Amino acid sequence: MTAPSRAPRAPHGGTPAVPLPPPPERPQPSPAPVGPPDRSSQLDESLGATWRYDLPAGIVVFLVALPLCLGIALASGAPMLSGLVTGIVGGLVVSALSGSQLMVSGPAAGLTAIVIAAIAELGSFDRFLVAVVLAGAIQVGLGVVRAGIIGYFFPSSVIRGMLAAIGLILILKQLPYAFGAGIAPAGLDNTDPASGGGGSLGAILGAAGAMRPLAVILSVGALLVLAFWDRIAPAKVRKVVPAALVVVVLGVAGAALGAFTPGFALPAAAMVSLPTPESLRDLASHITLPQWSALSDPAVWRVALTIGIVASLETLLSLEATDKLDPYKRSAPANRELLAQGVGNMVAGAVGGLPMTGVIVRSAANVGAGARTWRSSFLHGALLLVAVVAIPGLLNRIPLAVLAAILLFTGYKLANPKLFRDAWRIGPKYFVPFVVTVGAILATDLLVGICIGLAVGTFFVLKDDFSHAYSYEVDESADHQRVQLTLAEQVTFLNKARINEALHALPAGSHVTVDATRSRHIDPDVIELLHEFDANARARGIALRLVGVPAPAGAGGAH
Repeated sequence: MTAPSRAPRAPHGGTPAVPLPPPPERPQPSPAPVGPPDRSSQLDESLGATWRYDLPAGIVVFLVALPLCLGIALASGAPMLSGLVTGIVGGLVVSALSGSQLMVSGPAAGLTAIVIAAIAELGSFDRFLVAVVLAGAIQVGLGVVRAGIIGYFFPSSVIRGMLAAIGLILILKQLPYAFGAGIAPAGLDNTDPASGGGGSLGAILGAAGAMRPLAVILSVGALLVLAFWDRIAPAKVRKVVPAALVVVVLGVAGAALGAFTPGFALPAAAMVSLPTPESLRDLASHITLPQWSALSDPAVWRVALTIGIVASLETLLSLEATDKLDPYKRSAPANRELLAQGVGNMVAGAVGGLPMTGVIVRSAANVGAGARTWRSSFLHGALLLVAVVAIPGLLNRIPLAVLAAILLFTGYKLANPKLFRDAWRIGPKYFVPFVVTVGAILATDLLVGICIGLAVGTFFVLKDDFSHAYSYEVDESADHQRVQLTLAEQVTFLNKARINEALHALPAGSHVTVDATRSRHIDPDVIELLHEFDANARARGIALRLVGVPAPAGAGGAH
């Protein structure tokens, strides 16, 4: 399958992009030039010039995405097919609409906590799909009103706290699968979405007490490969053979060998379970469709709002990171990306898929494999579709334990202890919102936890604003004290108490100058306070001079 032909894409969604020069770190000649000779060194984004880069990159991204799509569906307590559906839609639909040449979209580990809780709350996967469609519509609306700057209103401490909490949730949810739970009887079935997918202390201890030896061997071995692949594999091998693929291949081989050992083999419930369609039409019969009657349920709208906000934040973070990785330094428009992701989520939800975001792991693999344009992402979506139709039997040989290991490793990277150490070193203004966000998400849910973390972060911003209303300079002399109060650039009503405290602490006999010449905005309450103090200063033996302070509302003139 090939991508539809189209003109070179504009970096900001407007007129066609001016071709970009190759980056300094790639001294090799550019693809064959198209156009006048004096532009021969510029990047040509046409299909003919980039296919030899985008084709191998698309294959690499497909190999990375395949186990992740399956693993994220497993972690979400959703049908396995739903993860692949979202990967397909992300490749075939979003890549063609996005303003980013290199970002890859698909199911995201960062949304698993929302999905598994939402399916349990709404009672069924088909009702959850309605929320996915609505979340996409919310993202389209955000793009239309040009809300691409939304990410700048969330402190980095809160965003990183959110990602760390998601990492911890991933670890807790996947430990039972790594032990072999979801396979054994006696209440250890964690594949039921209503059970929350495991992760409680009781579920983890129960899974450890009924572990499957082969599942543990496979998950531990997979973790070791994921941790050390970058050290043991040559650079050329790493570029085309991702660690996740190695883990899957070894897992399939290990499960096959275990089948020859009595009592050691993994049962069918321990393996991926995908439908085995004979055609695309047959595949359609296995797809879950939304239950549109759930539109009247307020809980569906609440879930949709949560997904819309979190998916948008994660996408914008991934977009920024991908732009930094782009060797050609192209900049993708955030508002256009929100529109593309919104359409993608509406389509994914309508055809039985999980919610999607831009994903940095697959995007980094795309850049590392040498992709030049959006066509590599399109190709990875086409290959996922081919895999679902052509080799579902082979995919069904993948043990769940190795998918759990991939997600355990992903969770560890999201909640790396270094994040907590770095947050502590930065100081309380960063560390407190960070840990509060983590704790609040673990104790409540993602949306409530983010709101609590945002409130704590806002408190520190307001505290800083309160503390930096002015600078205070004192010049002592023999007979009196000269004081200079220089107001800040922005003086709000929050600064009123602080300024009032400083004024009333002035000793008698002071010569005081309040300088507002640098201030762009002074709240009317503060202006009124200064003039009231000026009126009473002489009675207290204070000589006060106001410089650049406007007159109170309704009064003429100024000091």
